[in-house]
Amino acid sequence: MGQKLIETVMGIVVLGVAILFFVFAWNTADLRPVSGYMLKASFASVGALAEGSDVKIGGVKVGTVTSQRIHPETFRAEISFTIRSELTLPEDTQASVTSDGLLGGKYLRLTPGVSKKKLAAGATLKKTRDALALEELLARAIFLLIDSSKRNGDGEGQKKHDTAR
Repeated sequence: MGQKLIETVMGIVVLGVAILFFVFAWNTADLRPVSGYMLKASFASVGALAEGSDVKIGGVKVGTVTSQRIHPETFRAEISFTIRSELTLPEDTQASVTSDGLLGGKYLRLTPGVSKKKLAAGATLKKTRDALALEELLARAIFLLIDSSKRNGDGEGQKKHDTAR
């Protein structure tokens, strides 16, 4: 009977520590959505940007992506997001989908402009830059290297050298 009581108590202690760790991680990682006013942006490609992704200015979280949809006429991805209510962004603010490093997730980066006019709640950003996928960049680089070697004749010289052996 004593052995089962010890196992039960240890199980409760482990469960309590796990809950405390989760609460600490939730508060430290700033995973809560940011409340504020709503803005929109339109992109040809958003990559892996998802609802709940961060919106950052200068690397600091200032908002949260709240929804995404495809516009039925233009077939562009429309992103809705919130911005802290104490921040009023210039009308010429640029939005771009960016990656948090090689293995990090995607977030919406805002680059404030210099316009004196401010964006009102519900406004749509006019300046956007689409997401670039890492696979696309690698494919472009490989294509450029192959194309460059063909133009320089490196590929032909290598073939002649291989056949001479």
